[in-house]
Amino acid sequence: MNRYFYIDTEGKQKGTFSPEELRQERVRRDTLVWTQGMEQWKRAEEVDELRFLFTNVSGSYQTAGTDHDPRYSRPSAPYAAEILQPMPKTWLVESILVTILPFVFCSSFLNLLGIIAIVYAAQVESFYNRGDYSAAAESSRSAEKWTKIAMWIAIGWVLFITIIVILFVVFVGSLAGFEEFITT
Repeated sequence: MNRYFYIDTEGKQKGTFSPEELRQERVRRDTLVWTQGMEQWKRAEEVDELRFLFTNVSGSYQTAGTDHDPRYSRPSAPYAAEILQPMPKTWLVESILVTILPFVFCSSFLNLLGIIAIVYAAQVESFYNRGDYSAAAESSRSAEKWTKIAMWIAIGWVLFITIIVILFVVFVGSLAGFEEFITT
């Protein structure tokens, strides 16, 4: 007896299930299913082993995609999750830049907050590859938030240092002018 994956009404892959367990999962005629040995996903009613599920059952619902939709190609591993959504932006490069460059140029330890952004950015692809799109999206949002926080801290730090340098130059210049005033 084969074990099957199926695509639920939200477009998420679930599995594996025996044909009897698929009945408890309320698989319908139009539900896309896959098992080892199949080239592509098929509607449950097209699989001989699953036809018993639809005797004395009426009604069906439309699932996302069709049999020939490339998003529903055969999983690369028996328990691999198919992802229908594109991977969220990782923010990894940006988080590394806002962490390292300001620290090198300004020596601001506050920019080390960008490390938090790097950690979240590194999680995005990992969650996505495991099939947990919502966790990947949440990590992407957190990485974006911490990257922007680190960027604004870096901008504020650069402005602060610029103002201090300008004030120092003005102060030294005024002392030189004051010294000339005293000597004349």
